[in-house]
Amino acid sequence: MSRRVVITGLGAVSPLGVGARMLYDRWSGGEIGYEDGIARCADFEPEEYLTSKQARRNDRFAQLAIAACQEALAEAGWDDEPPYDPERIGCVIGTGIGGIGTLEHQHDVLRDKGPGQVSPLAVPLMMANAGTAALAMRYGLRGPTQTTVSACAAGTDGIGAALRMIRAGDADAVVAGGAESALTPLAMSAFAAMDATSTSGVSRPFDARRDGFIMGEGAGILVLEDAEAAEARGATILGEVLGYGASADAHHITAPEPAGRGAAKAIERALADADVGADDIDYVNAHGTSTPLNDSSETEALKAALGEERAKAIPTSSTKSAIGHLLGAAGGVEAVATVLALKEGKAPPTLGYEEPDEGLDLDYIPDGPRAIGNGGRVIALSNSFGFGGHNGVLCLATV
Repeated sequence: MSRRVVITGLGAVSPLGVGARMLYDRWSGGEIGYEDGIARCADFEPEEYLTSKQARRNDRFAQLAIAACQEALAEAGWDDEPPYDPERIGCVIGTGIGGIGTLEHQHDVLRDKGPGQVSPLAVPLMMANAGTAALAMRYGLRGPTQTTVSACAAGTDGIGAALRMIRAGDADAVVAGGAESALTPLAMSAFAAMDATSTSGVSRPFDARRDGFIMGEGAGILVLEDAEAAEARGATILGEVLGYGASADAHHITAPEPAGRGAAKAIERALADADVGADDIDYVNAHGTSTPLNDSSETEALKAALGEERAKAIPTSSTKSAIGHLLGAAGGVEAVATVLALKEGKAPPTLGYEEPDEGLDLDYIPDGPRAIGNGGRVIALSNSFGFGGHNGVLCLATV
């Protein structure tokens, strides 16, 4: 029998503020974290978590990961030292692009000042695994360390990989999630060039007026532990990762498969891995990017995987309506929000949803937070679908 995996710590830095609770409370209260079509972590100050030297040695995406991780470990009760052998603690952080801010800046240095002025830290800062490495070194995590780079599914895939590490007995605990900071001239211009981002400057998933996503930055980190070990040390259990499913569309480098067949398969695999059925699901945290193609295909995927009538009965909302699209960090941040929604028994709304679109006929929670569950265990799906056709789905639950 595989080991149960529980959640003992949550941490987040998002455009709604610093802190996991800030993310959930402000989203539930109908606040949006973007301005002028960009979702920055404006309240984040690296110097509150890092010395000046440490800040210079970490790209912004890794800085965000460090701040979120600090919060998650504190909540898990790891303030003084890890409760397990460090060689039994892993770390998996997902990212879509990694240190693109460093890459662009150092290219400017090369062009303007010549190769002799390029920083020797350029490669360590811009490599995609820099976030994982920073956390492992900062907290002495010597177990399996990996980085998932699967576009907008990266954070979810990171948590899925951590789940499997613990189940397999390769680790007793894993720090997992996603981090991204790609609000750079090149990245924003490139996404705009492919008509992926909103021209109206509004994120309104599933609404008939949706016209693209709002680019954002942030980090979401979860502390996952073997359930028996966590209970033995007296940890407060925040939730459980019941299952994870993944698939590939094998259809198009940027566009989702229109019928949502790949996404539906990932949902079905997550349900099977969790050993639950469609009737057990109380809430869906949708990928919900606010793009015409994604929102349509995700709706079709949910109907195909859960059954049309059941899909229509499950409250479904998108965190991206409040904080925009955090790319590779999205799955981590949205998993944090989902765990808190389950814990509180209230699902936040899809902000900006006012005009229904043909065929998009699920319960997108347009009217404020919605009570979920019936007094027993509450179970949710958290969906992430990325460029390249990468699909990842988590099944999360209260304990």
